[in-house]
Amino acid sequence: MKPNWINGAWVPAGSARDNINPSDTRDVIGAYAEAGRAETEAAITAAAAAFEGWSHSPVEQRHDILRRIGDDILARKSEIAEMLAREEGKILREALGETERAGRIFHFFAGEALRLSGEMLPSVRPGVGIEVTREPVGPVGLITPWNFPIAIPAWKIAPALCYGNTVVFKPAELVPGTAWLLSEIIAGAGLPAGVFNLVMGPGRVVGQAMLDAPELRAISFTGSQATGRIVAEASLRHARRFQAEMGGKNPLVVLDDADLDLATDAALDGAFFSTGQRCTASSRLIVTDGIHGRFVEMLTEKTRALKVGPALDPDSQIGPVVDQTQLDQDLAYIEGARRDGANLRAGGEVVRCDTPGFFLAPTLFTDTDPAMRINREEVFGPVATVLRARDYDHALSLANDTDFGLTAGICTGSLKHAQHFKRHAKAGMVMVNLPTAGVDYHVPFGGTKGSSMGPREQGRYAAEFFTTVKTAYTWA
Repeated sequence: MKPNWINGAWVPAGSARDNINPSDTRDVIGAYAEAGRAETEAAITAAAAAFEGWSHSPVEQRHDILRRIGDDILARKSEIAEMLAREEGKILREALGETERAGRIFHFFAGEALRLSGEMLPSVRPGVGIEVTREPVGPVGLITPWNFPIAIPAWKIAPALCYGNTVVFKPAELVPGTAWLLSEIIAGAGLPAGVFNLVMGPGRVVGQAMLDAPELRAISFTGSQATGRIVAEASLRHARRFQAEMGGKNPLVVLDDADLDLATDAALDGAFFSTGQRCTASSRLIVTDGIHGRFVEMLTEKTRALKVGPALDPDSQIGPVVDQTQLDQDLAYIEGARRDGANLRAGGEVVRCDTPGFFLAPTLFTDTDPAMRINREEVFGPVATVLRARDYDHALSLANDTDFGLTAGICTGSLKHAQHFKRHAKAGMVMVNLPTAGVDYHVPFGGTKGSSMGPREQGRYAAEFFTTVKTAYTWA
């Protein structure tokens, strides 16, 4: 059994969960400890006790530790990526890219530790000086999803430690292996006991214990809207700051003047790569009349040509969905769209491979209506729809017709329309002639409307969540 890491030691648990490979369900990757409430509370207590010392630690110490973590991730990237592909189902090429990104995130925040800054301002009163500085929030709880098992933990853990906070980290139950390898690296990087803690286990136990703990002064969560609301409500009871990233129903607008090859490639990438299991996936393709027919024919052909297979097979372009529950959910949405009258142009069926797994053919629907359930709710699988638009204004209206607002994209040769879309798309991130999925690690990440609550993640904007501002006055 792979144990939890609590207060500077590996701590076993009374029960464990088998980690199953979605590309081959006969492959049990290993057994991972399931923390209970007692282990979780011990981790929270350890983080609270370690906060005073770590919050005043020298910035060079933080830099060196974060740099060491990033170095070790990159040195072990092949091992980590193979684990990630085995347990989550992302093809190996994508798993390697995600692992490298995690290493770069730790390197970025190592640098940020040396760039902690404030302001010196004059007062309106003679002889008084003012300092504005940032201080860490306190012990923080980090709850991460299964679809990016190392990148999302990295972009929460690295800034939390950079700014002097202590951490209780709960990864998703489906991907304990990648989280354990990351935690093994962090545990060996030289942090004082209690500064970083790993508690694996079910959300109803571990996550609930974290939400119930007043010692945790901030919670950063990525997952579903329903759970995000629970995080928000629980945090308000404790006057605790919270951050919730909760998915998207992202539009990609394709105008008549778009480069057809570029547009179909952007749609293919955004909709289906990473098996569509990205909150930034292009799930609604909004195409204007003049290019609609050619776009649909070309995208249908490209979608049907995608090779579905095991994550570690070098010929695979699309791996499995993460588990049977996700496969059943995807199939239910597909069947619902067919009942609602959508035209199935590609995919829609389970794929049989040489190994038993959760393989689903990339699925494309056309002739869909904005009111259909398939266009309202996040499927979180390799499923995309096409909506026909009369012109740019109609396309923009359809793009904004959603309760979500994470990312939005447009393919066009018109600078006028590109500039207008960047200003008027109701989303936190906008892409022009690019897939809606795929973001850099050194710039802010987050959305509007039902996609996000709280300050942005990543880049220098992470300081808005992981620090609090202090204003000090001095008379001399």
